[in-house]
Amino acid sequence: MSIVIIGGHERMENRYKEICKKYSHKSKVFTKMRSDLSHQIGKPDLMILFTATASHKMIRCAVVESERNHFRLERSHSSSANALIQILEAYA
Repeated sequence: MSIVIIGGHERMENRYKEICKKYSHKSKVFTKMRSDLSHQIGKPDLMILFTATASHKMIRCAVVESERNHFRLERSHSSSANALIQILEAYA
C-alpha cells in the first residue's frame, strides 16, 4: 500500500518512514509546502494529513488532490508517531 503523509515535524520524517516500512507500506512524507506538491503526491492508496502542523495551503492542496483522484484521506490533529501507528492499524 502506498501512503503519502502531509504535515508533521521535519525531525520526525525518518521515523514516519520507518513506521510505514514496518507495516510494509511505501511512503512519501511532505513536511513543507513545495511548489509542485500536487504533482508529487501522485495516486496513493491512503493520504494522512497532520492538520496541526500543515499549512492551510498544504491542506487545501491535499484535499483537492484526494477529491480529484478519489483516494482515502485520513486527518489527524496530532502528528505523533503514535497517531500514525493508530491510523495504520485501522487500515491494516
